[in-house]
Amino acid sequence: MSLPRAAKKPLTHDLHGESRPDDYHWLKTQGKADPEVLGYLEAENAHLGAVMAPLRETQQAIYEKLLSHVQEEDDQPPVPQGDWEYYTRTEEGKAHPLFLRRPRAGGEVQLLLDLNALKEREGHANVWVYVTRPSPDGRHWAYLLDTTGQELWELRVLDTATGELAEPPLTGVSGWTLDWSADGRTLFYATEDATQRPARIWRHTLGQPQTADEELWHETDPTFRAWARVAENGETLLLGSSANMADEVAVLDTRDPAARPRVLLPRERGVEVSLTDGGDHWLALTNQGGASEFRLVRLPKGEGVTWADAQDVLPHDPQRYLTGMHLFAGRLLVSGREGGFTRLWVLPRTGEGYGPARRVEFPEASYTVRIGANHVFETATARVLYASLTRPGEHLDLDLNTLETALVKATPVPNYDPAAYVAEQVWVDAQDGERVPVSLVRRRDTALPAPTLLYGYGSYGASMDPAFSLGRLPLLDRGWVWAIAHIRGGSELGRRWYDAGRLAHKMNTFTDFIAAGEGLKAAGIAGDLVAMGRSAGGLLMGAVVNLRPDLWKAAFVGVPFVDVLSTMLDDSIPLTTGEYDEWGNPNEPQAYATMREYSPYDNLKPAVYPHLFVSTGLNDPRVAYWEPAKYVARLRDLRQPGSGVLVLKTNMGAGHGGSSSRYDALNEMAEEFAFALAAVEGQLDAGEEGQ
Repeated sequence: MSLPRAAKKPLTHDLHGESRPDDYHWLKTQGKADPEVLGYLEAENAHLGAVMAPLRETQQAIYEKLLSHVQEEDDQPPVPQGDWEYYTRTEEGKAHPLFLRRPRAGGEVQLLLDLNALKEREGHANVWVYVTRPSPDGRHWAYLLDTTGQELWELRVLDTATGELAEPPLTGVSGWTLDWSADGRTLFYATEDATQRPARIWRHTLGQPQTADEELWHETDPTFRAWARVAENGETLLLGSSANMADEVAVLDTRDPAARPRVLLPRERGVEVSLTDGGDHWLALTNQGGASEFRLVRLPKGEGVTWADAQDVLPHDPQRYLTGMHLFAGRLLVSGREGGFTRLWVLPRTGEGYGPARRVEFPEASYTVRIGANHVFETATARVLYASLTRPGEHLDLDLNTLETALVKATPVPNYDPAAYVAEQVWVDAQDGERVPVSLVRRRDTALPAPTLLYGYGSYGASMDPAFSLGRLPLLDRGWVWAIAHIRGGSELGRRWYDAGRLAHKMNTFTDFIAAGEGLKAAGIAGDLVAMGRSAGGLLMGAVVNLRPDLWKAAFVGVPFVDVLSTMLDDSIPLTTGEYDEWGNPNEPQAYATMREYSPYDNLKPAVYPHLFVSTGLNDPRVAYWEPAKYVARLRDLRQPGSGVLVLKTNMGAGHGGSSSRYDALNEMAEEFAFALAAVEGQLDAGEEGQ
């Protein structure tokens, strides 16, 4: 088998007295449109094709198994908003959803957008719509569209009366801010700077050219990102800027077309806050005042508000991590974590403030629950989402008075019997004595030890909560265990868990994952171990493969942040400046030394490596294609005899999340699982690979 080889073009970086040779920096500097770069990536794709050729039958069988669990024709539960209920539908054989609505009082369904037809009509390879917003009166429906995977969005506004666009699309729009004024005549949106950092908030009047839009907010600090959203009561636009460890919040009356923002809470290093409008007061979820696990406070309205005016609604409790809230006219719904699991609490609103919090109880010991889409303020019912490792996701309506739940819809999973599977949680000892939880799911008839896929992430405080995924079933039904390591860097055990896995403590994330793998083997649960992670979880994969290449039979290194130093030293690319609080600023010697210790690309060395399946998207704006490309190129030079198969897959028409087609996504999953099965069953022929 002829292996792809990237030409060596030596380049040396110098920082803090260190000389860093980088033979493959040209994969970045020459750019993704360069014929030599494209040729190298295509050669790697061809190599993947050759490796997978004998496994395509297995891949097809896994794909068909996955598809057998998909309810291809299905409606998501409608979400009320104004006089309408909005929902999506998938249809058999169609790769993308339809966006629909129907009158709440009853009547005909109206098609708002068929992404399949749009994709065909406009000739796109992929299409993504993540954010949609109807105007308060229901006349217009706004949505953000990306067609490349680069997360470069268009803002389109549909006139629901005519079925045509109300105006030409707005371009250069950020992907996460979109809301309406109270009268439905103006839109609030964000634009980005050259690094794709949301930097400006705008007010756009329908029918006016984008050049006439009014700038409401401009964030010049490159470590902060601008944002805006309308409060639950629809009367206040909350806008401002956020860094990883600081927030600044301003307010604006959505009922006044000429209103300008007023800063309510200026930024203060280390103080994080999420704010909403309580009517005669502000409600803030914050860590201010040493509340490391956050507290909920009310602040008076008026000029000159300070934290000295704050009154506790839910005081700080070191055993309870508060993470979110949604306000209704008569109740407050709060989300958080206790004992490693997600929780919900309901507080009544009284004439004097808020009554005591009551926790919502659920029958299972291990579950995941979160606040769903809620767009009606005057209601006593909240939509929440519930799942466990063996129980497919459920849309529930929570009675905010009785705390009872009613099933709206359970996600249909054909050919699945939850009684055939069992979930549990085990604890392993980290190298510093910390106890790390690991969630497991398997078939009841699986004999242990069994091949085990160990999944991890461990960054940004993101928790990998125990929830169902039909994508695991092909492996579980072949006698595998699926394990999720709740390592430090996530927030499973509260904010302290996150803080213990970032900046100078980042190495804990990697050693926790290794401890999880070792612990599962020692407990007789895991036989062969296969590791998997994506994005920052791809960093995790690169680090643990470097630290313990012998522990893993194979690893899936997805869209991986593996060239940490080169990326964090380049403040011209997306995400860098906004992430100094996560990884550190490498222009500071101590932070540089910490990152240098674990950066996967910089710590590759001659060794015997396991089978590695590395993947990327050519248009990825979050982790650029050149990081995994460089990583694989250097690995090809350093691997010693006995190493496993190494492949690099580049999706040439997508970005960080892979293909937009649900069928393509299933096939990509099937390809990886076929590789995993072959790795464990000894069907991957290393040949030249191990040389």
